[in-house]
Amino acid sequence: MQITVLIENTTQNPALTPEHGLSLFIRYGGHLWLLDAGASGAFAANADVLGLPLDSVEAAILSHGHYDHGGGLATFFARNAHAPVYALRAAGEAYSSGDGIARHEIGLPDTALPRYAPRFVWLDGEAHPTPGVTLLPHATPGLDAVGAQRHLYRGRGDAVRPDDFRHELTAVFETETGLVVINSCSHAGLPVILDEVAARFPNRPIRAFVGGLHMQGRKDGQEICVFSRAEVQALADSVHRHGVQAVYTGHCTGGAGYAVLAPCLGKLLHPLSTGDCIELA
Repeated sequence: MQITVLIENTTQNPALTPEHGLSLFIRYGGHLWLLDAGASGAFAANADVLGLPLDSVEAAILSHGHYDHGGGLATFFARNAHAPVYALRAAGEAYSSGDGIARHEIGLPDTALPRYAPRFVWLDGEAHPTPGVTLLPHATPGLDAVGAQRHLYRGRGDAVRPDDFRHELTAVFETETGLVVINSCSHAGLPVILDEVAARFPNRPIRAFVGGLHMQGRKDGQEICVFSRAEVQALADSVHRHGVQAVYTGHCTGGAGYAVLAPCLGKLLHPLSTGDCIELA
């Protein structure tokens, strides 16, 4: 299995364009996948630089209904005329972020819906688009409390309520060396995600986790880690308890979050950057 980062917040390659978002080009089992499409069409320009054929992608996955993961879907549809996009049905709803009073929209842009509605495969539960690939919605109750804590909301007008992340899915790829678990933002928390994966795949080793950890925030114009020391420790304890062999993280983890997490995970922790290629035998 090979994962190439088409878009992430940072890059070490001056020929590539980073942005606040995530997009992954995945080779698995002889098939090509796209997981998320960043906030714009920049992921496609990066794919061209890297020589990766978006027109040959056979299926795409939208991890959740936020603009920085689905904003580039219109570009993907223009470049690829056939690949379906798997997403939880709730990903098409309205989402916002803020302090509960002043909020800003963070849902999918109108360029993705409804013009390209026939390209979406809307899911209402667990799905298996191909052997070895499982798309797993959250099964943990009470996640709206996490949404309230993180100031994330769904709905509009009088229907606004804390997000319970019913639109967020975890993609699990089965390999000979263990499960590769991808969750682009881990809004529900990595401990929740790993517990859900372990319950669904008991006694299966987890080869790697790939994705953001939603630890990034800002205060007085400076990037900060929004996790408490106890939350950071709980995340690290969960990684160790589940025997995760590697954690590849970036995007909404942020530099400050990564720095706080690094002493807890040591050599298990690896950064994501636009243009990186991860080989998971």
